[in-house]
Amino acid sequence: MTLYATMDSPLGELLLVGEVSATATGGVALASLSVPGQKGGVALDDVPAGWRRDPGAFAEVARQVRAYFDGTLTRFDVEYAAGAGTEFQRRVWDALESVPYGTTTSYGRLAERIGVSRAGVRALGTAIGRNPLLVVRPCHRVIGADGSLTGYAGGLERKRLLLELETEGPAARGPAHGGVGASA
Repeated sequence: MTLYATMDSPLGELLLVGEVSATATGGVALASLSVPGQKGGVALDDVPAGWRRDPGAFAEVARQVRAYFDGTLTRFDVEYAAGAGTEFQRRVWDALESVPYGTTTSYGRLAERIGVSRAGVRALGTAIGRNPLLVVRPCHRVIGADGSLTGYAGGLERKRLLLELETEGPAARGPAHGGVGASA
């Protein structure tokens, strides 16, 4: 069964989507974390009728997301729903997990790390762009070879905010972004 909830964040209202899981904390394995207007993301207005709103099932995920935005969590411990993506996408997404908090890597360096040829860097970028778990799976830490911010499904301003948060701390959000709290 697919469950969902929303929560406020400095990036806007996040949509959390998960599958019932007997092994996950809170009973839900995270399938998607979307921001408003995300390229390829699920919009709250488009939630299928068969999904059930259940904020309580996402309490642990929401706690970790709030701790990340508060600057007290640097690595998520969340069970992901199985079956998302192709084998290649899952390999790329697994590699994203190895990019440490507060650091960045380039698309080319990430490709080298997982044995993707120079010709395959574009496919790697496409796989990163299809990451359904923004914030939690740190695709925002991948930048252009020249240090430029490129390619983020949630928008470059959000990518910049996440990178600043990780290098400068929660104060990087500024007062305009307010606090983070569950709204579901």
